[in-house]
Amino acid sequence: MKQEDIVRGFIQLGKLMTAVGEGREWSDYSLGITEEEYNNLERLVIRQKQLNGWFTEENVRLAMNALGRQLTATDIQNWISHYRYSSTPRRVGIIMAGNIPLVGFHDLLCVLISGHRAVIKLSSDDNTLLPELIKHLISFVSGLEDRVTISSGKIGELEAVIATGSDNSTLYFEQYFGRYPHIFRSNRTSVAVLNGEETAKDLELLGNDIFQYFGLGCRNVSHLLLPEGFELHRIFEALFTFGEIIHHHKYANNYDYNRAVFLLNQVPFLDNHFVLLRESQELYSPLAVVHYHFYSSAEDIANYLNQHKNKIQAVVGKGYLPFGTAQCPGLTDYADGIDTMDFLTRL
Repeated sequence: MKQEDIVRGFIQLGKLMTAVGEGREWSDYSLGITEEEYNNLERLVIRQKQLNGWFTEENVRLAMNALGRQLTATDIQNWISHYRYSSTPRRVGIIMAGNIPLVGFHDLLCVLISGHRAVIKLSSDDNTLLPELIKHLISFVSGLEDRVTISSGKIGELEAVIATGSDNSTLYFEQYFGRYPHIFRSNRTSVAVLNGEETAKDLELLGNDIFQYFGLGCRNVSHLLLPEGFELHRIFEALFTFGEIIHHHKYANNYDYNRAVFLLNQVPFLDNHFVLLRESQELYSPLAVVHYHFYSSAEDIANYLNQHKNKIQAVVGKGYLPFGTAQCPGLTDYADGIDTMDFLTRL
């Protein structure tokens, strides 16, 4: 199979995903599927919340749009030009997480576009949307059906593995797949570094980094590094527009639980009725909680980031990723900083 055929299929899929992500109605066959097929995909997007309470329609469309916009001819060609296409397809297992919609899509893209066969183990939290997209991708590329398998039972013999899960899952991955060439990913989170000169708009955009996907992604900011003397009320004022999040019952349950725990244990915290701010050096914070600590020098920042470098996915702030873009990774923004394409082309 030629790589250009696979590329063409993903470009077409990108157009479809972008249209669905933007909530557009079917207009013509330029999307590659019929109106009935498009409407079925729309219904599946809306039904996701019934299957997984965290997968609201807004979040599913957000993920579809973010991924679809990456799949342009220019972006894909610029990306793959640095890698070799495999003439010997290997069976690569992809063990997917399910914390946010379509979180395993990039791994699938990498495996197929590098010339390999994908053997997918879906998360039970996200097991309907990707198969539907794969069905359409296969319809765009003749012969691709032989290169994608979704495993419902034992995954079988493999030649490499890409697995994403929690720190506990990594022990399982090592036990069952450690003998294969592999990429194993565990818990990570993201941080924001503020310098005190941020505008109200900057801090509002920071709210996207904190609250998109309810804060469930490894690219969501869960810890703030603040300069000494920073006025915390600026954070609460900027985040005010995200207050509707408390009306989501699963998020609200986490907020109520963590607030009660803090009160019972007499842990100091700040509260604006939908998110809790707690001063702590701890990198990870519970859902609906954001940790923060103050720094006095650039050296303090460097030391903290270096101390936690193996657990930080992204850093947001002036001189880092722009505010509001943590959940908008590009094709080369590999999870855990491990070049997936390089790994695959070396098999």
